[in-house]
Amino acid sequence: MGRGQSVIDLHSHSTASDGSLSPGDLLRAASACGISALALTDHDTLAGLPEAASTAAALGIRFISGIELEITSMDAVPDREAASFWPPGEFHLLGLGIEKPGPAFLGAIAGQAEQREARNAEILARFPALGIEADYAEVQAFAGGKIVGRPHFAALLVRRKIARNTQQAFDRYLGRGKPLYVPKKGLAFTEAAEYIHGAGGLAVLAHPMSLYLSWGRLPAFIAALQGRGLDGIEAWHPTAKLRACRRLEDLGRRLGLVITAGSDFHGAGRPDRKLGYTAGNREIDESFLAGIPFI
Repeated sequence: MGRGQSVIDLHSHSTASDGSLSPGDLLRAASACGISALALTDHDTLAGLPEAASTAAALGIRFISGIELEITSMDAVPDREAASFWPPGEFHLLGLGIEKPGPAFLGAIAGQAEQREARNAEILARFPALGIEADYAEVQAFAGGKIVGRPHFAALLVRRKIARNTQQAFDRYLGRGKPLYVPKKGLAFTEAAEYIHGAGGLAVLAHPMSLYLSWGRLPAFIAALQGRGLDGIEAWHPTAKLRACRRLEDLGRRLGLVITAGSDFHGAGRPDRKLGYTAGNREIDESFLAGIPFI
């Protein structure tokens, strides 16, 4: 479909977490791209939502208040069986439509911020073993005074010409199992879904292929999540192949889940991801708003 028709995006990031555009500039960029509806889903923070919402209103863009949470267990007190069932990859959960976050939700987000800082300190402490000199102020400069995350460490590696680009920095140094990878303690899925629902939102599994589950195991795992509060899956994500996206969408529809699509836009740090586009460089059309009741 051409840019003359309506385009949306249900997964994006700003400088409130690890994007390169401020929340306001993100909405202005979306407007320039002809996007009619946008969700801001920063990592573990709601800080960018007020600015984004006011800018969206001024520009006539339908805005969805969101968040992206790191999930590291199924339940708050996981049993042995659940632990053996857990995927080997990364589990991120989108909350779409976060309107009234309660004190417990806000407290959990604050705890995640503390965890992130502890993780950043440990990542930095691993640099000397690789023969790389760096201080935290240098990494913070890439974050523009906002939340520091792995993309900012990647930017440092690129600046030092240790990595060619952000993707290579993750592939060689910052990705799971690599020398600078430090696992992050996230939330239990059941509590995260409860927080999202309590705030009036939908709990959506982000980029399911990053779970690194085989197709033999993935349907049962998603069904188990659905039984514990999952509302939808992000079937369309730029890191997934088209065939996988179609299979995910089919699986989600068979389970009765909401199907979403996003660009996972971060800005300059990930130039391969463009607002309004998803897997296969496909534009995201308004059909993906069908299962979202508050838009």
